[in-house]
Amino acid sequence: MNNAGQAIHLKKEILVRIIRAFFSDDFEEQTRLIPYDMRPKGMEVPYRCCVYKERAIIKDRTIAGLGFQIEDDDETVSLAKYAKRALERTKIDEKNLTVLQAACKGCATNRIFITDLCQGCIARPCISNCKFGAISIVNGKSVIDDSKCKKCQMCVAACPYKAIVKISVPCEDSCPVGAIKKDETGFASIDYSKCINCGKCTAACPFGAVHEKSQIIDILKAIKSKKKVIAMVAPSIAGQFPGNIYQLKTAIEKAGFDEVYEVAQGADITAANEAKEFTERMQGVKEKNSEWLGWVNEGGYGENSENKETEKDDILHFMTTSCCAGYNQLIKKHLPEIKPYVSETKTPMYYTAEIVKKEFPDAVTVFVSPCVAKRAESYDNPNVDYVMNYEELGALFVARKIEILDCEEGKYKVESSKQARNFGFSGGVAESVKSALKDENSVKPFVINGLNKESIRQLKKFAKEGICEGDCNLIEVMCCEGGCIGGNATMNNPKTAKKLIEQFSNNSRDIEKIE
Repeated sequence: MNNAGQAIHLKKEILVRIIRAFFSDDFEEQTRLIPYDMRPKGMEVPYRCCVYKERAIIKDRTIAGLGFQIEDDDETVSLAKYAKRALERTKIDEKNLTVLQAACKGCATNRIFITDLCQGCIARPCISNCKFGAISIVNGKSVIDDSKCKKCQMCVAACPYKAIVKISVPCEDSCPVGAIKKDETGFASIDYSKCINCGKCTAACPFGAVHEKSQIIDILKAIKSKKKVIAMVAPSIAGQFPGNIYQLKTAIEKAGFDEVYEVAQGADITAANEAKEFTERMQGVKEKNSEWLGWVNEGGYGENSENKETEKDDILHFMTTSCCAGYNQLIKKHLPEIKPYVSETKTPMYYTAEIVKKEFPDAVTVFVSPCVAKRAESYDNPNVDYVMNYEELGALFVARKIEILDCEEGKYKVESSKQARNFGFSGGVAESVKSALKDENSVKPFVINGLNKESIRQLKKFAKEGICEGDCNLIEVMCCEGGCIGGNATMNNPKTAKKLIEQFSNNSRDIEKIE
């Protein structure tokens, strides 16, 4: 969930104004006026030093809302020209995130700091708990040598006066792969070769300086061109908007889409395919273990054995799920050693888009997403044309004055299962795979509930040792804590969202068992 507070309201207001400008008689001029309409002359400035600074930041947010990179901005180019370029654009830039340096605070360096609360106590637990010799006593007070400090925070936990604190840089702390750091100017900069598009930095920055680039204009152009445009809504959407997903279907169609598909339909296919793949993999393990046991009983295992390839440690096996786009980016860029353990089954978005394109080959497909990572996945899938996140969909409803609760319930072509509709929260994918098997007890799930430095180390350990903790054999990995309901573009509290999804899905059919 995005926790950047007021910055989110600003982003939504700008998106609403961009959409209204698009449907006006003069898109370029109305877009140019956005900063001035939001911060007119004489208005009390709510956030920055002056109205001019506020307008500059609103301009940058508008540029990102139009789908452009702030880092490439020429200050002399007006918003009207950016609006024109957005209309003329035929190809999406594959950098999904951008940093608004004008909004970036340039936070203090991420480090451990000893405050004036230090009492210079005799016990000195800070020194005894530091394994790196980074703390010494100067004039009766503890002092940290930053060149030796590893930021382990053992001293923070040890100090009885709470005199030692960690000075945090929210965007850097939130990134599980170290992809965002200060550049030579002292402001945040993204290393796209490391970035896994998890969007955690956008949710973490309290200044809203890290911004997702929108594809809303490209989607609206497709709608206005009278092409058939089809929305594919992710399962987690059931916990984000008022009303139910049947009313939501009608609301999306009122917004200009020709048809709406539940991506839970694809989730049913993902669960069935992963269940089949899991069975095949575990059957192979069972057979190898039988061979190994037979070999042991015949006395072939021991210090003098010449055949080390069939030792037990080499044949224990597990499988990880593959539906989280952020996790798949992690494997690709940072964790190749776990790739042999990852399911080869495609994501729910993949299967849903495949169905849509078979039924409507010339349609423009739009995946409605809780996170930025799905944009990265869409670039590798010719069946997905654009991605719209929940915030953008909400802004579209506001701009077009659509009230979901006033909409009649529409019907989906396929009613998805309870388990597929639960894909949106942690544990839901593993439970779906388990429920699809006749022998549910064969699945021993282990859930990675959010990627961070510790969970990545855990995955590296599993890959190295070839076994999962507690002999679990199915690892579900969700990039966001809570699952998709914790994505950077979600709007509802994850706990509330989960309850809403469960209330809805409990009235759905059970998933079919695989043969």
